[in-house]
Amino acid sequence: MNKHVEEALAEYYKSNTPDLGTITKMNRRSFLKATGITAGGLVLGVSIPNITVAKSPTDEFNPNAFIHLSENGDLLLFCGRCEMGQGISTALPAAVADEMEADWSRVTVEQGEGNEDKYGNQATGGSASIRKMYKPMRKAGAAAKEMLIIAAAKVWDVKPTDCYAENHFVINKLNKQKLGYGELASLAANVKTPKKPKLKTKEEFKYIGKALDRHDQDKVVIGKRTYGVDTKLPGMKYAAVTHCPVLGGKLKSVDKTAALKVPGVIDVVEITPIEHPFSSVGAVAVVADNSWTAQQAVKKLVVEWDLGPNKVYNTKEYKAELVKNVEKPAEVAKERGDLENAFQSASKTVKATYTGGHLSHAPMEPNASVVSVTDTSCEVWASTQSPADIQKVLAQLLGREAKDIYVNVMMAGGAFGRKFKCDYVHEAAVISKKIKAPVQLIWSREEDMRTGFYHSISAQHIEASLDDQGNVTGWLHRAAFPSIVSLFQEGLDRAPAQTLGQVDNHPFGIKNYRSETGLAPAHTRIGWYRAVYSIFYGFAFGTFADELAVEAGTDTLTMLNNIYDANDNPKQAEQVKRSKATLALAAKHSGFGKELPKGEGIGLAVHYSFKSYVAMAVHVKVDGDDIKVLNVDCAIDCGQILNTDGATAQMEGAVVMGMSLALATEISFKDGAVVNSNFHNYPVMRISDMPNVNVHIIDSNKGPTGLGEPGVSPFAPALSNAIFAASGKRYRDLPMKPMAV
Repeated sequence: MNKHVEEALAEYYKSNTPDLGTITKMNRRSFLKATGITAGGLVLGVSIPNITVAKSPTDEFNPNAFIHLSENGDLLLFCGRCEMGQGISTALPAAVADEMEADWSRVTVEQGEGNEDKYGNQATGGSASIRKMYKPMRKAGAAAKEMLIIAAAKVWDVKPTDCYAENHFVINKLNKQKLGYGELASLAANVKTPKKPKLKTKEEFKYIGKALDRHDQDKVVIGKRTYGVDTKLPGMKYAAVTHCPVLGGKLKSVDKTAALKVPGVIDVVEITPIEHPFSSVGAVAVVADNSWTAQQAVKKLVVEWDLGPNKVYNTKEYKAELVKNVEKPAEVAKERGDLENAFQSASKTVKATYTGGHLSHAPMEPNASVVSVTDTSCEVWASTQSPADIQKVLAQLLGREAKDIYVNVMMAGGAFGRKFKCDYVHEAAVISKKIKAPVQLIWSREEDMRTGFYHSISAQHIEASLDDQGNVTGWLHRAAFPSIVSLFQEGLDRAPAQTLGQVDNHPFGIKNYRSETGLAPAHTRIGWYRAVYSIFYGFAFGTFADELAVEAGTDTLTMLNNIYDANDNPKQAEQVKRSKATLALAAKHSGFGKELPKGEGIGLAVHYSFKSYVAMAVHVKVDGDDIKVLNVDCAIDCGQILNTDGATAQMEGAVVMGMSLALATEISFKDGAVVNSNFHNYPVMRISDMPNVNVHIIDSNKGPTGLGEPGVSPFAPALSNAIFAASGKRYRDLPMKPMAV
């Protein structure tokens, strides 16, 4: 297995496979690493311990968090992860501020630049940022607080235990004297860093677990937040680009004549791929002195492409082939118990096949970057989920060291996994190098939609056996989908067995079980998309559970609880308990089981992914082909919540995304190329379609787990089950109401 495959699988395991991660212990040396002293204030660097992941010895997690307290009392906190609307640049600094007993109104947050030496792995995805950074950030704040207390104790000539910190002050217990943090900053900078800073108890939290305003919400509201598309530099030129429409195609010829005649056009640049899966697929760019001219001139290019072998790709036929591949025996991934005996002795067997199409990330901010390449430097301004990948790709392109590529991490106007890839930055760098000037490249919406890394098309086939009491005794699960690993391993013809881990380790824990992976070669680029494989796994599990309930003559809630109760694996006891609790909460608040008017129904689904538990109850009204979602009750257990307002927003956003992919959005390919081009034929949900969403957060003493991604997957199955309850019609294909394109 090559390095790229190992990295891809490692990232997948980290986010999706339970009980694979092991955390190394933090010793004092690793904690004190990167501690520095500067005059005029307190700068605290805290090194975070490595986290090693099974089967991925090269994957390390070693970021640094920095605190800078000025002598005037202003506190500057840096965020090393990318802010893309999920609120990470509020949640993590707030954890520092809470432990530090800082006044949130005195806090300024700045985005850290791309620098793994300072911040460690800055990849922002997999719903892992808070899970991995929560305790280290708290320790950073607690250490700073103890240093300030020790400094104040020296001023008063008392014991540190005679002092306490509160709201940006250290207070003397003996006489109630106060010293502000700013007054203590320089003195505290010379205090030895505590070996084991004491952390607050849950009851002492001021910001963690509360509804906290985002640090930048005023800038967002008045339009002063700087996104990737907002950067402007002196002498900057503008570029527009057109790509080969089929993966693997190559440029045959380009007639630049008409484009070069357009006033303001500077050059036409040909871009070829490099040996990196995140590089450009091949493109031709027009450079001009303003963006409008570039956008108009690129349409005048006469480009001929050699489309290559993937020109045969048509998604309608491909999906039908996937169905055939999962409805016959495939390659065994994992098995336990005696499935054949369970099926032979069954009172009844049930089977169904579930399918789903490709999805585009379609962020409101399309791919954009500014790159300035000179003979001695390279600087990037980009919305990115992985600045390190930008550095690697541009280092390869330019023949320089990755550390010499300076990446300014900009606010992202949506990402959802797409901005892990940096093809749009690679292209800007090629153009800048060619014309010897800074270049802003903004992809059109059409290029963004037609040149993506798409969520995988898929087919899932499940067969289950029931005994006389309606209990599930056996489970066969076949999956066929082009895997993300195909980006890194040419010729991969099916999803590797490891990518079925979320199915194999599901809390249902059926004793007699087998999973199989069917043929599914990739004909386009497959990439991470919010919730990743949980979308189709969750849809299959959640809808099939409802179908089993119908066959057993019971309701979904009872069937799900019976399946969970049959799991006697002690290693999954907590997963079972927490899954059932979220399910019960969603069912309770939705009124599941109550009598409803004709044409209305409530559907339930629950799914465990990214180490979190999310259940949804969807209430719909169905009139013929018209489906109206009225209410959604969402219950989530993701351990300790950092910001309840942010968590609620994440779940509301998950409903929006889940509803869009369940009802309407699908990327179609014909003759190897994407047919969709804009929101008129890739319709995301409108505000007028938004249902009433109630988010119910389970209070927990467990460590924080995934939040951004796990909310997406339960919506589609809950919706499908609700529609069946309302109308008797069963949907097994996503989207349920595809638009002809």
